[in-house]
Amino acid sequence: MAIIEIKIPSPGESITSVELSRWLVEEGAVVQKDTEIAELESEKATLMLVAEGSGKISLKAAEGESIEVGAVACTIDTSVQPEVPAAPPVEEEPSSAQSSAGNETEGKVPQTIQETSVSSAGKSAPTDTPTAKTAAKPSESEAGYDKIKITPLAKKVMLENGLSVEDVINGLRRLKREDVEAVMGASDGISTKGLKKPVSRGSKSERMSSLRRKLSERLVSVKNETAMLTTFNEVDMKPIMDLRKKYQTRFVEKHGIKLGIMSFFLKACSIALQEFPNVNAMLDGENMITYDYADISVAVSTPKGLMVPVIRNVESLGLAEIEKALEELAGKARNGKISIPEMSGGTFTVTNGGVFGSMMSTPLINPPQSAILGMHNILERPVAIDGQIVIRPMMYIALSYDHRVIDGRESVGFLVRVKQLLEKPTDMLFGPTNGEKALLGI
Repeated sequence: MAIIEIKIPSPGESITSVELSRWLVEEGAVVQKDTEIAELESEKATLMLVAEGSGKISLKAAEGESIEVGAVACTIDTSVQPEVPAAPPVEEEPSSAQSSAGNETEGKVPQTIQETSVSSAGKSAPTDTPTAKTAAKPSESEAGYDKIKITPLAKKVMLENGLSVEDVINGLRRLKREDVEAVMGASDGISTKGLKKPVSRGSKSERMSSLRRKLSERLVSVKNETAMLTTFNEVDMKPIMDLRKKYQTRFVEKHGIKLGIMSFFLKACSIALQEFPNVNAMLDGENMITYDYADISVAVSTPKGLMVPVIRNVESLGLAEIEKALEELAGKARNGKISIPEMSGGTFTVTNGGVFGSMMSTPLINPPQSAILGMHNILERPVAIDGQIVIRPMMYIALSYDHRVIDGRESVGFLVRVKQLLEKPTDMLFGPTNGEKALLGI
């Protein structure tokens, strides 16, 4: 008998323990190799514990327990292997005698079906051929299978074996009472239509996850340990929106990804950070560290809480490269697949509350950084331009900063520079100057 010990992996250098959020298998279950068996939460990210072999599992830790990195979470007895499902019987081609007998039987038994299929003219409807059956087979979206949630590991196994969602559904065991009761319990939470709602006085208490607890501590420390102030400005988004509308199709054809507005903001910030280096600095004891590169953290809302993956060296990237990096990192964060190194080492942060409808806010600094830019929703508002009142798509932007590191002149100057670059995006090509000055050589 061989016993495999499944130990807690290290999420990162500074993390010594994780919390076992929940087991995905039961005590004594027989699991396949590479099956996700538990969900772990650290101070910075969520990760999955995977079975390193096939066999019977024995759990050594309880849900909600804090476990040291390297400790044994469970063992797998490889002498007990999962049962291999039997292959479905292959139907043999009927002989000519069987075929004729089958035809006679077919004419006698499904009498109701034949009668139903008779048209008003008295002719029977043609029987389904294999081709007709295939054509009539509904797609996954029509059958509702597109709404089924599938883990990345399950998708991988399905792709390797050429299975569709329908194939897996058809191969499942028959429904049990627990399955039906689970659906009934979920439907109980659906609210009824109308003004009056069922009376409820219920409440529940749940322990916060390790990620949420750490986030809470950091947010409180920001308010208590920094001299945080916020300055505001507004941006006319029409130039960027016109640029996207004009070149979106060609941009997608060339780069294979849509052009959003976040890439413009990150690029503008990377240029302004080089012009106002203190905004890109942070305190280290009695020393102040400044950086000649812009590693910008982007706040992403996930089911597990707020995460801030980092895009490295934004000052050296084009808009298409920024968009691709955003899509990749945001997808990893939302799926719980992002690593600790991908969220560490940012020098400045951008957060977009506008996706939730926020018109204005004072974002909190992401320590040990010294500043954060807050984006908000775009609303059409009347503005005065050259003595005329016109309607423009406007966005309020906010910069929260640590006054110990950044003076008011630098914070306001930084935000004004970001505004200028966004309202005239072609100036991003010329760094600290602009197109007109570069043309005139001044």
